Amino acid sequence: KAWADDYFMIKHRGETRGLGGIFFDDLNDREPEALLAFSTDCAAAVTNAYLPIIHGHKDDAFTEKEKEWQLIRRGRYVEFNLVYDRGTIFGLKTGGRIESILMSLPETSRWEYNHLPEPGSAEAEVTEAFRTPREWVT
Repeated sequence: KAWADDYFMIKHRGETRGLGGIFFDDLNDREPEALLAFSTDCAAAVTNAYLPIIHGHKDDAFTEKEKEWQLIRRGRYVEFNLVYDRGTIFGLKTGGRIESILMSLPETSRWEYNHLPEPGSAEAEVTEAFRTPREWVT
């Protein structure tokens, strides 16, 4: 986890790209069948955990302010991918197909100059989590 926290750190902002997720790296020391089984198990676990959240909230209303926050966070994803992500950098430096390289970026994102979430808000709480990596499972 510490390795992933370090890798996904947006150094110029002092915060991670996001929270949670799964990261596959340096697994080439395993047999293909073991990797497929591992990937299949991971996909099933994520699906079983995430689909109930989606179904429970897919029809929730949201405010314009919440939409702006989502777009700002998407901007952080873009920053990370273009400045730090090894795969993106490799593709850009080796003449890869630009459309294929940039395909993973969100269609819309946003940047605000010196954006700080309102103190005490849910956005401020999650921003603190982005800035202070921790062990979520003990």
